[in-house]
Formats: sequence, C-alpha cells, structure tokens
Amino acid sequence: MTQLRTSLALDADSPFHVAEHHPENGTMLGFWLYLMSDCLIFAVLFAMYSVLGGNYAAGPAPKDLFDLPLVALNTGFLLLSSITYGFAMLEMARNRKQATLAWLAVTGLFGAAFIFVELYEFAHLIHEGAGPQRSAFLSSFFTLVGTHGLHVSFGIVWLTTLMVQVAQRGLTVENRRRLSCLSLFWHFLDVIWIGVFTYVYLMGVLR
Repeated sequence: MTQLRTSLALDADSPFHVAEHHPENGTMLGFWLYLMSDCLIFAVLFAMYSVLGGNYAAGPAPKDLFDLPLVALNTGFLLLSSITYGFAMLEMARNRKQATLAWLAVTGLFGAAFIFVELYEFAHLIHEGAGPQRSAFLSSFFTLVGTHGLHVSFGIVWLTTLMVQVAQRGLTVENRRRLSCLSLFWHFLDVIWIGVFTYVYLMGVLR
C-alpha cells in the first residue's frame, strides 16, 4: 500500500502530484476567501454609516467638518501607492530585485503619508469637539474610516516584512507568491477607499 501511494505521488496524472507541486493554488484561494470576508466587514460598516450617518445629535454635519482638499490629497497618496506597487510587480516579473525593493519602498512611503494625514484629520476633529462620542454620525464615521486606516497600517507592516525577506532571500517562489497576495490586498484597500471618499466625504458635503 505504501509503495502504491508513493507511485501515485510520482505520477504526473495523480491528484497527489498536483497537491504536492502546486501549493500556491491553495494559498491564493485562501487569500481570495479572506478578501471576500473583508468585503463583508466593510459592507456592514457602509450599511451602518448609511443608517447612522444622518444622525447629528444637534452637532456638526459633514459639510461643517470635512476638508475636501486635504482628503483629496490623501486619496492621491493612496492611489499613487497602488500605481507604484504595480511598478514593483512589473520589476518582480523581470526578476530585478533592487528595483522591486525600491518601488516597494516608495509604496510604503505613500502609505505612511496616507496614515499620517488620516491621523491628523482625526486629531483635528477631536480637538474641535467632534470625537466619535459626539453623535451617531461621528461614531459611524470614525469606525468606518478608522477600520480602513487599520487595514492600511497592517499592509505597511506586511510590506516592510516582505521587503526584509526579499532583501535577505531574493525573489524566491514563496516571496513572489506573498508579494502577489499583498498586491491584491493593497489594491482592494484602494477600491474601498474610493467608496469611502465618494460616499462619506463627497456625498456628505453635498447633503
């Protein structure tokens, strides 16, 4: 029986062979499932904001609080980070380690700039007395935008970890797969932020 299993594992037509030599398929499937679960989380947060976003409790409304030029600048930082990550993936495909690391570093800087501006916005709102406890609108706003910011912060930590791994081990098959997963995650956050910018900021100011 043991010899039969061994021969099956060595057979190119055997399912054991596929499972052994293509672990990346399982990794990408698992990561797609994770992204779908994250989609559900943000869908719930958007739904919460749509229900509570008009409850100001006699407090400030979005048009009184939001600085659209600053938010537009921050949106530009995140969109540019997505472009630079794409350049990093192109360099990875050409097997250029140093160029890949350089574009990843630029991506991380844009991501850090995005987080810095977001923290500045939060601090400014709290200083003006518009903290999350002020109204249901502000509670839902801080929860939605803050959750996205936490995701970006996690992405920066992940990006830094991968840069260290690539610098030490090169563009191995494993590192390429990890960079591909992070690419999906990073672009996913861009899509979510476009929704936040449009629905929360732009539509909020027009109310």
